[in-house]
Amino acid sequence: MTTHEQNMRMTLVGPDKPAGKLLRQYWQPVALIEELEPARPVRAVKLLGQDFVLFRDEQGRYGLLDRDCPHRGADLAFGRPENGGLRCPFHGWLFDVKGQCLETPAEPENSRLCQRIKQKSYPVVLRSGILFAYLGEGAPPAFPDFDCFVAPDSHVFAFKGHIACNWLQALEVGIDPAHASFLHRFFEDEDPNANYGRQFRANSADSDIPMTRVLREFERPQIEVERTDYGMRLFALRQISDQSTHVRVTNLVFPQAFNIPLSAEMTITQWHVPIDDINCYWYAIFTSFAGPVDKAQMRAQRLELYTLPDYIPRQNKGNNYGFNAEEQKTQTYTGMGFDINVHDQWAVESQGPIQDRSREHLGSTDKAIINYRSMLMKAIDQVEAGNEKPLMVLDAESAKSVRGPITVDGIAPTAQWQAYWREADARKRRQAPWLAQAAE
Repeated sequence: MTTHEQNMRMTLVGPDKPAGKLLRQYWQPVALIEELEPARPVRAVKLLGQDFVLFRDEQGRYGLLDRDCPHRGADLAFGRPENGGLRCPFHGWLFDVKGQCLETPAEPENSRLCQRIKQKSYPVVLRSGILFAYLGEGAPPAFPDFDCFVAPDSHVFAFKGHIACNWLQALEVGIDPAHASFLHRFFEDEDPNANYGRQFRANSADSDIPMTRVLREFERPQIEVERTDYGMRLFALRQISDQSTHVRVTNLVFPQAFNIPLSAEMTITQWHVPIDDINCYWYAIFTSFAGPVDKAQMRAQRLELYTLPDYIPRQNKGNNYGFNAEEQKTQTYTGMGFDINVHDQWAVESQGPIQDRSREHLGSTDKAIINYRSMLMKAIDQVEAGNEKPLMVLDAESAKSVRGPITVDGIAPTAQWQAYWREADARKRRQAPWLAQAAE
């Protein structure tokens, strides 16, 4: 049983909160690169409960600054990007991407005031279509050699979406393999060729069985959890017959991402990033091990369901997630359409802004969630004690050895399922047109 105190310890993300201090040890997605439009590459962002302004200067450098101007607190999100930085419209003070004040034009001509002014700034890097920021103290950790970071730009696609609840319950749905047989159950199978880039639409590897049928007809998975150097590896086994077993291998990437197969040729790495204590974004990188991704098609598919500029779902609590009682009887288990992100959104938002875990009753299929919370509490304790780096705070050398992770969704010989998932992953990597390094 999780106590109220433990729940708050794991969920609250302000700078002075235990989980907030932990999450500031890691690079955090802060925006999609396309959000910095060429016409105005400036955007207000909120991350881990703090307000920032994100911008790109004329040299293509990225900056993330505290949003309030250090002069008299005006909003820098309305600043003018010019002359090598971002200029506050109030009195013209100019700041570069490092936060250094370059000009105070209203001051006397010989004033040296700007030399003494520095706005708080944070490192920003671009990886696979996502801008990541580091809000912690000291040097940021190295990025691991995950597939989503080493694949060429032609083989990755990034997107995001808003969820109106705490980050932890949004993340935990991704490490719950059992829910897919119910929440994402479709009563009819679709043509996998007509649903490019859609989760649970392809056939399971090494078979002609649609994943939708596997989830629908085999609803009691055997779930196994294995600790790894990046977090956890999850196995969901659904025995089809004495001869064959459906094997699905997914991963928890500490501290707040999961990695799952979209199809035999594509994976999703998805972060759940706190905006504040009761809102978060999911950021996803789709990685192809076959041909280049069709970014235009994948983006168009998702923009049918999300509104710009804030990536708010069109189906949400305000319109009952598009619930249709007739559809629930005849087409889908939820009656909320065919996009699984809507299903997940309903499931986690309906738990409340911050789930009260003191009232839950976990079952045997929740073993990954139980394991993760244990890891999370341990890492929080490590940061507070300050005598040991938490998991996945990597230096440059150790980051090179953290690869993959392995994802598989296929039909294996029942007696050889453990050998099957490794060989299926190795085969996918051998056939990839880019250097997909071997993973453990």
